[in-house]
Amino acid sequence: MTEGFDTGVAHPARRYNYWLGGKDNFAADRESGDLLAKSYPAARIAARANRDFLRRAVRYVAAEAGVRQFLDIGTGLPTADNTHEVAQRVAPESRIVYVDNDPMVMAHARALLTSTPEGETTYLEEDLRHPERILAAAGILDFTRPIGLILVAVVHFLPDQQESRRIVRTLVDALPSGSHLVMSLATTDLLTPELKAAWDESLRTGRSDVHPRTKEEVGSFLDGLEPVPPGITPVGDWRPDPGATEHPTPVEASIFGVVARKP
Repeated sequence: MTEGFDTGVAHPARRYNYWLGGKDNFAADRESGDLLAKSYPAARIAARANRDFLRRAVRYVAAEAGVRQFLDIGTGLPTADNTHEVAQRVAPESRIVYVDNDPMVMAHARALLTSTPEGETTYLEEDLRHPERILAAAGILDFTRPIGLILVAVVHFLPDQQESRRIVRTLVDALPSGSHLVMSLATTDLLTPELKAAWDESLRTGRSDVHPRTKEEVGSFLDGLEPVPPGITPVGDWRPDPGATEHPTPVEASIFGVVARKP
């Protein structure tokens, strides 16, 4: 979560783009991605599984919960089925605010800002660590009506759990009743002992910037919220599409996903 545009320093959004098979990345991002993949060989499968979870979760929040506004923080570089595309496919009038702190994402904002005529999308260059500034700048959202807060594969870049909970709580507290939190975080709970040891070593030596959370720690973000069944699950198991061509195991997609409603 660096500031400024430095192609010599790996950035999570560009590394994720590399794992998804995109072209908007640099040598440092590819090197970082390859190093992490040595410790966690299924990294690319996990990236795809996480993206599929985002698509299914946003579709649920828009279609079944009837939410028409979304605040997507840590959105990353545009790829297939961005939040606004999924939401506006259900309801063309949906409004989406994207937030990321990578200037390269800002450079691609035109792709993100393509909206239906009935809806609206906008982009903020801001950091998750400053939730108050994000809330103050999310001007196209009506905070008297339900909002879908998207925190997919972003909170695990924050090393401190207590600070992470404060940030998520600040955002959730600003949302009205009927809002939904869509969240995914990496975990080592589901890995074999050998893979967990390799992940821990990567984190200890600085090759990884992803700080995994236990299921209990993921649950701590949901205080006062109502988890949507099936609750906290590996992302591949959260309401999977029966017709999907890829069905990653919990070891392959070692990421917890959850959708929760604010009563």
